[in-house]
Amino acid sequence: MSAIVLVIAAACIFVLAYRFYGVFIASKVLMLDETRKTPAYALENGYDYVPTNKWVLFGHHFAAIAGAGPLVGPVLAAQFGYLPGALWILIGAVLAGAVHDIVILFASVRHEGKSLAEIARAEVGKFSGFAATIAVIFILLITVAGLAIVVVNSLFNSPWGTFTVGATIPIALFMAVYMKWIRPNKVAETTIIGVVLMIVSVVVGPMVQHSVLAPYLTFNQHQMTVLLALYGLIAAVLPVWLLLTPRDYLSTYMKIGVISLLAIGVIFVNPIIKMPAMTKFIHGGGPIIPGKVWPFVFITIACGALSGFHSLISTGTTPKMIKNEKDILPIGYGAMLVEGFVSIMALIAATSLHPGDYFAINVPSQIFAHLGMNTVDLSALSKAVGETLAGRTGGAVTLGVGMSYIFSSIPGFKELMSYLYHFSILFEALFILTTVDAGTRIGRYVLQEAGGYIYKPLKNKNWWPGIIITSIVFTSAWGYLVYNGSISTIWPLFGTSNQLLASIALAIGTTMLLKRGKAKYIAITAVPFAFMIVTTVTAAYLNIVTNYLPSGNTVLIVFSIIILLLAVAISIDCVTKWIKIYRELHSQNVAANLETSN
Repeated sequence: MSAIVLVIAAACIFVLAYRFYGVFIASKVLMLDETRKTPAYALENGYDYVPTNKWVLFGHHFAAIAGAGPLVGPVLAAQFGYLPGALWILIGAVLAGAVHDIVILFASVRHEGKSLAEIARAEVGKFSGFAATIAVIFILLITVAGLAIVVVNSLFNSPWGTFTVGATIPIALFMAVYMKWIRPNKVAETTIIGVVLMIVSVVVGPMVQHSVLAPYLTFNQHQMTVLLALYGLIAAVLPVWLLLTPRDYLSTYMKIGVISLLAIGVIFVNPIIKMPAMTKFIHGGGPIIPGKVWPFVFITIACGALSGFHSLISTGTTPKMIKNEKDILPIGYGAMLVEGFVSIMALIAATSLHPGDYFAINVPSQIFAHLGMNTVDLSALSKAVGETLAGRTGGAVTLGVGMSYIFSSIPGFKELMSYLYHFSILFEALFILTTVDAGTRIGRYVLQEAGGYIYKPLKNKNWWPGIIITSIVFTSAWGYLVYNGSISTIWPLFGTSNQLLASIALAIGTTMLLKRGKAKYIAITAVPFAFMIVTTVTAAYLNIVTNYLPSGNTVLIVFSIIILLLAVAISIDCVTKWIKIYRELHSQNVAANLETSN
């Protein structure tokens, strides 16, 4: 299959989905009101609640939601062939992921920018609110720690990567000061300056790698973990407009810019997708994902089509900065479609490699030896990028090779493959880091809300001791997991826990729609909820029975059961609420009909 067909099809589907389905949800279902005062103005404090330019906020939101999932997930799911992943990304992003994001963002805006747990408490009841609080803290901790490990592994012993990624911090601080005090509200001007400085940092990176500065920018894994945790702590404590928003906004230009260039490269080069539509591994027994295509392709793709982590961003930083309810459409629905397009590009990059090369890179060498496959271009690719590629599992290296392979196929770029590969790896690290900082800040929000039920002053969003204490607690928790490497033992939980959180959010969103008199529209959230809760519970059960029990991993078993019980309990509580609401509506209709007949 030609990759250009998939690129054009994805672009057309996502544009049409935004124009029709997204607009329908915004205008008919949610009825966004541009005259209504948003929490950014009603609770403005110059710290968390800050009215923010629509496109700057889009940049922050997209950067925060687009972590490792849309890059690594589709690469790993390519084991099943290109078709299952492509179909789920195209369908899931439109009918599940983008719907999930816009509905939950709207719910938080209407609930004063409160967290998912607080929305559950208000819309469903105290039990769901309590259960959601535990689930959110647990899942958020796993997510941030897991993503942080990817960043650490990408940047340790890499002065080039450390310099370029680190440079985005002072650049973002400068942009914030420039736009707030030097040239107020000059967004376009500030953007140009920031993007130029970022490009300079990328170009200078290789020079730094071979300069006297290199030893001072070379850190081992433990040192990089400490530095990353300190950054997360600072990002959680500083006013949102000073570091988090401009850095994420700046990162978005690199993210969307690189993906756009990759799309142009695909159109220009028109590579052939060498992976078959479906492989024999759809029936299970694969070397990367041991289970069958259902339910595991939906869990593996994760953020590329639907992500529970998005509900934390949509009820965390973003709703506190929305200037106008009309902005919820491009930020909530639109950003998810852009992420879906990123996932399609990642899938193309992985499947443009020969299947033998793909599996040789993405599975341990001893396992590949028993697959009965032969490599085709692996030796040449390893020589071109300057690294041994065999057995580099996890998806990140596979994506980097696929991207650099497409870019280097453009006339005049062949000799630059090593540079393009390292730039792709750097791009992935920068992509993921923006999720770590936003996730840390949201962890602080959730801890403040939860801790407020034990010690009331913690709920005060402007109480500095509470802000600092909860930031330190959350950052220390995920930093400890990363530093000791124990998160790697529970990483398989990320896929199922993330999708269970998405199911919880969709159930809460459905409840909100029912309570707002939108019963005829609840299928938009109820259908994806029903599909994902069945799919994800099945995946979690299979993980326990086929993976965790045979290995005797008690920790994974306990954690899986806890998350499963929380998700099922909240879902049952929501469904019970739906039945109660429908009965009330039925009683009201009967009473109205009797009154009319009399």
